[in-house]
Amino acid sequence: MSNPVVKSFWDEPTGSWQYVFHDPDTMKGAVVDPVLDFDPLAGATSTANAQRLLDYINATGIELVWILDTHPHADHFSAGPWLKSQTGATTAIGAKVTAVQELWKEIYNLPDDFATDGSQWDHLFSDGDGFMVGNVPVKVMFSPGHTLASITYVAGDAAFVHDTLMMPDSGTSRADFPGGSSKALYHSLQAILALPDETRVFVGHDYAPDGRDAQCEATVAQHKESNIHLKGAPTEAEYRAVRDKRDASLPLPRLMLAALQVNIRGGRLPEAEENGRSYLKLPLNYFESR
Repeated sequence: MSNPVVKSFWDEPTGSWQYVFHDPDTMKGAVVDPVLDFDPLAGATSTANAQRLLDYINATGIELVWILDTHPHADHFSAGPWLKSQTGATTAIGAKVTAVQELWKEIYNLPDDFATDGSQWDHLFSDGDGFMVGNVPVKVMFSPGHTLASITYVAGDAAFVHDTLMMPDSGTSRADFPGGSSKALYHSLQAILALPDETRVFVGHDYAPDGRDAQCEATVAQHKESNIHLKGAPTEAEYRAVRDKRDASLPLPRLMLAALQVNIRGGRLPEAEENGRSYLKLPLNYFESR
């Protein structure tokens, strides 16, 4: 059994972290949460972020075998389909994505034939599933709270915890999206904190508070000791009071209404219309202004 080599890639416009990890013995690897670039003013997509990952994969000699989403993101588009087109790697997400698809299909009033069975990905993982990336064992943990479908990938001594934890000086992630729950998030966090203290925790976002450099990694022990929402082992009620108060003050993510209709399609743009172009739609007055 091996522990993975992890390479992080930050997307400054969305504050998102993307990862490539690989087994140094077999050079088989996986990508976690790749970003497809989107300019909301121009309505233009591009693959600069994903190309950075691919260039690193090729230069390092990694054989990409998995493209892993942790959940359908609300703040960026997934580049999973593009990376699959370039590498042939298998795409995957948690099995509960079907509940997110059903929820947002209704919000967007999508046609009846829009599939909500997760078939936009090659593979759906259930809680407790395991697989190998070379000699690196990977375990899937269902980690709801931020979304209905969030999962954590524990690859050797590295845990990719998506938008559940932030860096210790930023606490934890919000739980106020449709289908979110601070109660569920609290219990997901407890499961992550029950991993070995030396586990490397890789987060999905960092917004570099107080002007520090963007960071992506801390150990379970560091989160227990200094995470501003978790130190002192708060009770569920104490944690939820802090989380819910904070969430009530936050605006919705800038790209949420664009990103979710792409990401429930596995990162694909809506089907092109008769003129060959894809279009995004906005559910007006479904959400209240904050």
